[in-house]
Amino acid sequence: MRILVLGGGGREHAIVRALLQSTRKPEVLVAPGNGGTAAIATNVPDLNIENSRAVAEWAVANKIDLVIIGPEGPLVVGVADGLRRMKIKVFGPNGLAARLEGSKAFAKGVMRRHDIPSGESRAFTTREFTQAQQMLERATFPVVIKADGLAAGKGVSIAMDKAEAEAAIRASFDGAFGEAGETVLIEEYLEGPEVSLLAFVDDTTVVAMPPAQDHKRVGDGDTGPNTGGMGVYSPVPGVDATMVATMRELLERTVRGLYSENIRYSGVIYGGFMLTKTGPMLLEYNARFGDPETQVLLPRLRTDLLDIILAVVDGKLDAQAVQWTEEAAVCVVLASGGYPGAYETGKAITGIADAEAMPNVFVYHAGTKMLDDGSFVTAGGRVLGVTAVGPTIADAVKRAYEAANKIAFEGMHMRTDIAHRALEGAE
Repeated sequence: MRILVLGGGGREHAIVRALLQSTRKPEVLVAPGNGGTAAIATNVPDLNIENSRAVAEWAVANKIDLVIIGPEGPLVVGVADGLRRMKIKVFGPNGLAARLEGSKAFAKGVMRRHDIPSGESRAFTTREFTQAQQMLERATFPVVIKADGLAAGKGVSIAMDKAEAEAAIRASFDGAFGEAGETVLIEEYLEGPEVSLLAFVDDTTVVAMPPAQDHKRVGDGDTGPNTGGMGVYSPVPGVDATMVATMRELLERTVRGLYSENIRYSGVIYGGFMLTKTGPMLLEYNARFGDPETQVLLPRLRTDLLDIILAVVDGKLDAQAVQWTEEAAVCVVLASGGYPGAYETGKAITGIADAEAMPNVFVYHAGTKMLDDGSFVTAGGRVLGVTAVGPTIADAVKRAYEAANKIAFEGMHMRTDIAHRALEGAE
């Protein structure tokens, strides 16, 4: 089986590693890939993965049996649709379904129509700034300001007063997030811990993965601007089976609701939940594996990932067992200096082999490039994700940081408190 994985981040490196462990022994190609995937698979650096026709034609010409779409961009522009028209198996929702992530206003509409608890919100376009100001006059602060479209996890801000809210809206309307910010949502602020629950979906069957907790802010103590994610851990202490069942039911309700609107969902659905005093409430959806959540979920997966993916693609997920280890996994992201703002690339990376030599440690490449001599240099904002697996979260945290400290590159920074909520709760 020849498999093409679309994407070039840590999520895709984790997916490729898991595929290569399959008993089916697939041949894996990655477009565009990164330094880590270059070392274990075949990179296809020049394919435009957001051009539906180009991807479909390349897949046909290169006899690809299955395409796995990692990032949100290709999903939202309908790359899965183009592949399905060419009768190529594809893991990932169609363009209509991917609007759950591509438009927060669309997602809010789905939540309202299908009784999925979420914060109250209203959308405004660039021509409606005055109306947005009028809403802020009546608002209870803090409020959340969100760019409607894809903003790489950086289009959300919490405004403590009217001035901050207006500034965030103006920045979005002035192009801070490109086209993604031409519509903004003013949303009710919800209080509580945030938890991610991902699930495999094949139109009707929803199989939840273990919960995970991401760290969005760049700095220790959850300070500084939002990022794509600076670290994550799974499982999440305090999130019991009852809570997971409630969150899974909300994802099932979402999938059923879409189906009732003639929108079929196949792939992975990701719910970002706020655990409020009144129960879990939906913050947002993603239409794919999370990044960095994938880097702690796949190391805990016992079942062959390719078996699960094929069951999803063939509509047979209800007959596929999906099993997980009881161990904990923690991922610490190593970022370029300046991230999530401007940063330089091309910095030599040392220590990866030393970190990977540690038992139960996985170093996932996100923003790296492999040079001709086999060494690696930085090529992105989030450079590496260092994941460790252990019997407890505390053990996994200790091992992850021990491994992370073996790695170095100019300007490298990381949070030093990943999983702090779990550790504080254990004390």
